[in-house]
Amino acid sequence: MSALIRNHRNGFAPGLSWVTQLNEPEPNTGIAFGVLRLASGESFCQSMEGETAALLMFGEARFRAGHINLVADRDSLFDDDPTCVHCSANETLEIFAIRDTEVTLYQTANDRRFNPRVYASEDVDVENRGKDHVGGSCWRIVRTIFGIDGHAGHQRQEGSELVLGEVITLPGRWSSYPPHHHSQPEIYHYRFNKPQGYGHAEHGEDVFKVFQYDTLKIMDGNDHAQVAAPGYGMYYSWVIRHLPDNPYTVPEFTEAHSWTMNPDAETWHPFDENASR
Repeated sequence: MSALIRNHRNGFAPGLSWVTQLNEPEPNTGIAFGVLRLASGESFCQSMEGETAALLMFGEARFRAGHINLVADRDSLFDDDPTCVHCSANETLEIFAIRDTEVTLYQTANDRRFNPRVYASEDVDVENRGKDHVGGSCWRIVRTIFGIDGHAGHQRQEGSELVLGEVITLPGRWSSYPPHHHSQPEIYHYRFNKPQGYGHAEHGEDVFKVFQYDTLKIMDGNDHAQVAAPGYGMYYSWVIRHLPDNPYTVPEFTEAHSWTMNPDAETWHPFDENASR
């Protein structure tokens, strides 16, 4: 079975569409990923089977979970910081759409309890990665929402087994670069600033052409560098599942390409970029 899920390219139906399940044929990440679409005035209310994160993609909605009662809005994945509600298993999550709203859900089988939490602008670690590396060709914006000790001054939620973030890949540039890998399973979900946008995703020795609404399962320590086609900004949410006694911290970069992380590394350029031919 392919690591790339491409059967939602025409968009998602109203309501909740699960793209991956907690237990499914290989490759199995152990992460359920879904897209919830609510029209203005509609609501969603469900007791979560496992640890769950609800990430606002666009729209305006009221979120309730435990002590949380929050109204959040977002107009652009590319320009606006994320808002996310994170809760443990058996917590009731309520979402009421004030206007047309889309939320992505990330879930793993974890019955440990912790207090629900909101992550908003001030909680999210936003980095301009790669801007000064190899001529800016892998400059991207990385937003780490939760799950890694020390990011944005926060500690990993005790009992949590998920890491969640977003990447904005600038048009024509690379992200998740240099190629890197880790033993913990991961999922990428793609969006583009134009509906016809596309990019390419590496998964080990396989290369996939990715489009709007595609989802990639990253398994078995495969390298997974990405590139956006010129003219198209590429967004992807990324979710990682910590493994028992082996939490995710930082990726391992492939040694052959790690030199590109040195800001002083020399790269080739034409001698005269303005020369006529």
